[in-house]
Amino acid sequence: MAVEAVATVYSVTGVAFRLACYILLRVIPSPLALSAIALLFVAHATTVPFLPANTTTESRPYRAILLSYPSKLRANAIITGLMLLMVAEFVLTPFFDPATALNFSRVGAVSSSTAKISVRSAEQNQTKQLLYREYRMDNELSWKTGPLLSFTEEDDWVSTVKLTGLWPNTSYQYALADVNRTVLSGPFSFQTFPDARLSTGSHFRFVASSCITPNFPYVPFHGRTIKGFDALARYLFPTPDSSPLAEFLLLLGDFIYSDVPVRIADDKQAYQRLYRRNYQSSSFRKVYERLPIFHTYDDHEFRNNFAGAGLDPPPFANASSAYKIYNANPNFDSPKDQNYYSFTYADVAFFVLDTRRYRTGGDVESPTMLGDTQLAALHAWLSHANSTASFKFIISSVPFTSLWGHDAASDSWAAYPAEKAAVLAALHSVPNVVILSGDRHEFASIEFNAQHFHTVREYSTSPLNMFDIPFYRTLSKRSAETVAQAREVVSEDGVKSTEDVEVPKERVVKYLARGNIKWSTFEIDTRNLTQPTLRVDVVIGGKVRYREELIGSPVKLQASNALGAFVTTGLKEAFNRIGINPSRWF
Repeated sequence: MAVEAVATVYSVTGVAFRLACYILLRVIPSPLALSAIALLFVAHATTVPFLPANTTTESRPYRAILLSYPSKLRANAIITGLMLLMVAEFVLTPFFDPATALNFSRVGAVSSSTAKISVRSAEQNQTKQLLYREYRMDNELSWKTGPLLSFTEEDDWVSTVKLTGLWPNTSYQYALADVNRTVLSGPFSFQTFPDARLSTGSHFRFVASSCITPNFPYVPFHGRTIKGFDALARYLFPTPDSSPLAEFLLLLGDFIYSDVPVRIADDKQAYQRLYRRNYQSSSFRKVYERLPIFHTYDDHEFRNNFAGAGLDPPPFANASSAYKIYNANPNFDSPKDQNYYSFTYADVAFFVLDTRRYRTGGDVESPTMLGDTQLAALHAWLSHANSTASFKFIISSVPFTSLWGHDAASDSWAAYPAEKAAVLAALHSVPNVVILSGDRHEFASIEFNAQHFHTVREYSTSPLNMFDIPFYRTLSKRSAETVAQAREVVSEDGVKSTEDVEVPKERVVKYLARGNIKWSTFEIDTRNLTQPTLRVDVVIGGKVRYREELIGSPVKLQASNALGAFVTTGLKEAFNRIGINPSRWF
């Protein structure tokens, strides 16, 4: 009887061990799964010495292997060993692949007259020269001298500089050279943004997503692969020489996972190693060498559900230091020592929130997500954008909607109902406000309704390369709270009248839960300012799975400086036609 019990424990723990390994490697890389693997392996291994020397031969050997019967002890041991090795590779690769030989360059923040270039050089203690020139297919111009790049160990050999005095809506190339102007790498291309002072409307696209872990779902010996970026590169660049199908990429947080499946040490070098790991990926390189990327952080750059409360508790200092070097410095300029920022593309405005550094816990008297200073900056931006931008995008790393349950009830804006209500009231007073968020590893289009004011829309998209949840759903279809909206109705005899209809304050328009690879592409067309249009493509696994079109409210933009911008651009074209190439615009 004891022998049979031991055999049963051997089989049950063997099957459970394999299942836990599969969950960790292919479903969700949870620390709980890793703990279960360790416990089950010990329990499974300790039964082996107590198994009988001679076991009954199983008539169906494949079943014996599948169910981990003792009759196939050697085969089961091989399978267990292989799975343990795969777990070890997945867990330990971030620690033993430091990527110290990494070299890269990428474009960060771009405006109508500036561009930030971020470079890492593994050739330590060397100075490099940035060269740049306007790009023309029919006439190769000479290189102009840009800023010097100095690399220090303190900044992990990364240097970020800004090119200034560029022309709006113009293609440029840049290259890296030594101090003698001998080109070492490049050329790489970018295009400046249109002049925001021109109120003629715009037509462009950008991409947004969040949540990235290399080699998940796990494949052996692919530790540097990020399949989401491979798919995004194929989508953006259908041919090797094609121009990108978007103007920029917004990454909305969880660029690294410092605590999944195991927590790294709280020191600067450990965090820097995780950033280097992503930037060394050839998958990511296909994108960042050809497309400007703007970042914000979420919790896993620090630890799960991190809330700084404005006090910068550990691990904020060390974690944010690495984030600043690799992702924040190339972003648009922000108020001193802050990580929230704003920018414009033509007549479209963006405000990128910091939802982690200043958020308090929910147990304080007046919980806040943004803190007073950032909240004031958001309101000031919204007031300005109301008269200068057709669409206004607010970037939040976590969902604004309260429809998600489970841990979102304490980690999203749902945990800050008073502040959310105040912000939402301001958003309802402004036309064409769109919120972009990530974090939930799902896609949802959410509609926020008000009684007499403008509707607000939220698009939450993730992950770019991480787990999804196969079965468990926490998103409610609509809120219990409703608002009365006036709707026009037509009676049977054709008489029109208006009546109040109760509609949900928050409502799901579309929900797509599955998919390890997701991003949304946003196409803005404001060339007709009486009917500004937003088109959304949701891409899952590299294929468009959902399309939505949003017709905005008509807008009348202020254009006090438009004449100067128009004259400047016109002079540039005139100079170009007669062969004069001024280095700066006036």
